[in-house]
Amino acid sequence: MFTGIIEDLGIVTDLIPDKDNLHITIRSNISKELKIDQSVSHNGVCLTVVNTNDEEHTITAIKETLEKSNIGDLKLNDVVNLERAMKMNARLDGHIVQGHVDQTAICTGKKELEGSWLYTFEYDQSQNNITIEKGSVTVNGISLTVVNSKSNEFSVAIIPFTYDNTNMNKIRKGDMVNLEFDVIGKYVKKLFSLS
Repeated sequence: MFTGIIEDLGIVTDLIPDKDNLHITIRSNISKELKIDQSVSHNGVCLTVVNTNDEEHTITAIKETLEKSNIGDLKLNDVVNLERAMKMNARLDGHIVQGHVDQTAICTGKKELEGSWLYTFEYDQSQNNITIEKGSVTVNGISLTVVNSKSNEFSVAIIPFTYDNTNMNKIRKGDMVNLEFDVIGKYVKKLFSLS
């Protein structure tokens, strides 16, 4: 379980294909504190640490993860948003995030405003995911508030701190991002569909 508050940025230092899997090594400030078998969010994807040292840690992404997220598109030196699992006795500063990517989206617009940035993302509506204005959504693991909501598109406004301390500043029009929709909204939608 995560909060969507990015803890650190990691740099991809190695990518090793292994059958249908991909072993990804990442250098970060928190790598030395990680333990093998620990769950860490990487661009919003909950992945297990399989190796670690003082500067780097390694995770393994399976075929399912590679097909349903942007993890399979990572290249050497790419920047990855990192968050360790939340502590039960800590404040929940973002929202409840499971680290289970629902689908990907494409950035269809990035506009610099006076002191913030407005990003627009379009996603495949056939998977029945929804956003609501002022609701929560996770983009590459970042807990964000929806500004504009349409049936297959939404926008988010990014403050300078988030822009500078996550990989949002690397996202351009046409780039793919990972989405996790609000878990409470998903359960409510499912309950209504059963009635």
